[in-house]
Amino acid sequence: MIKKFSTLYVGNIDMENLGMNGTQVNDRSYPNERLVEAFETSLEVAQLIDKLGYDTLWLAEHHFQPEGYECIPNSLMLSVYLAQHTKRLKFGCGFNITPMWHPLRLAEDFAMADILTGGRVIFGVGRGYHTREVQGLGAPMMDADANRDLFEEQIDVIFKAFNQDSFSHHGKCYTIPPRVPYRGYELEQITLVPRPVHLPVETWQPIVSGSNRGLEFMFKHGIKGVIAVTPEKLVDPRVHAYRDMAARSGHELQLGENIILGFRFSIDDTREKAMKVGVPYFEENVKFFAPLGMVKLNEEQLQALDTDRWQTLSERPSIETEVR
Repeated sequence: MIKKFSTLYVGNIDMENLGMNGTQVNDRSYPNERLVEAFETSLEVAQLIDKLGYDTLWLAEHHFQPEGYECIPNSLMLSVYLAQHTKRLKFGCGFNITPMWHPLRLAEDFAMADILTGGRVIFGVGRGYHTREVQGLGAPMMDADANRDLFEEQIDVIFKAFNQDSFSHHGKCYTIPPRVPYRGYELEQITLVPRPVHLPVETWQPIVSGSNRGLEFMFKHGIKGVIAVTPEKLVDPRVHAYRDMAARSGHELQLGENIILGFRFSIDDTREKAMKVGVPYFEENVKFFAPLGMVKLNEEQLQALDTDRWQTLSERPSIETEVR
C-alpha cells in the first residue's frame, strides 16, 4: 500500500525553447542571476506542498551546470533554510553524491541538519553519473570499479561516525584518524561532533542496476531503495530483487516495502492534451540525460540528438511509445 506522497525538485530553472526543435543542450548557458532562481523556486514548491500535506520534498545535489538543469550544489544547506519557512514538511537528500565529499564532512553536515531541523532531513546517498561533477571534484567516475570501491568505503565510515561514540577506520582509501600526535598523545580514535540525534539515520539510495553487490551493500547498512527515472519494464524485476535480497539478508519485507517509486506525469483535461503538453519536457529530458547514459539510445539515435534528423528516425523514444 502506498502510504506517503512526495515530490522531487532537482533545481532546474524555467527554460525556454524546450524539446528536440529547441535550444541544444550545449548551447544553453545562463547568467548567475538566472541560475539562482532555483532557490526561489524551491521555496515556492516547499511552501505549497507543505500546505497540501505532502510528506517530503526531495532535492538533488549537482554541480557546475550553467545549462540550468540542476542548480542545487548543497541539498543539506538548502534543507535547513527551507525547514525554517515550512511547518512539517520533510526534506530528502536525493542524493548526496558521496564520492564528491569527504565522508566525515558529509556526516558532520547531515548531523547539523538533523539537529537544526528537528529531524526533518532524510539522508540519501549515491555514486553519481556526471563525469564533469564527480571527476571535477577529484573523485573517480570514469573508472566504475574505483567509484564503487570509494563509495562503499565512504558509507562504512559515515555509519561508524553516526552510530559509535568514537571509532577508527583503516581501509584502502581512508585511515581515520591519522596516527599523529595531538596534545601529548597519539590519535587512535575520533568522535564525530555533533552526531545525529535521531538514530538510526534513515537512509535511501537509488537502485540503478539492481546488482547483487549493490543490494547486499544496502542491506548491510539498512539502506532503503529508490526506483526513479526507470523504464517501466525494469521496475518490477528491481522491486522483486530488493525483496529477495532482503529475505536472503534475514529481513522479511512485503513487495514494495522500503522502496520509493518515482515517476513523471503530465496532467490536463484529457490524455491527449496532457501528452501534448508533456512532449517538449520529455524530449528535453532525453536530450540532457541520454549522453550521460541515463536514457538508453543506440548510436544512430545519439548522433541525431539536437538535430533535424531526430524526427526522421524510424525508431526513437517518444512520449507516445513510452507512456501507455
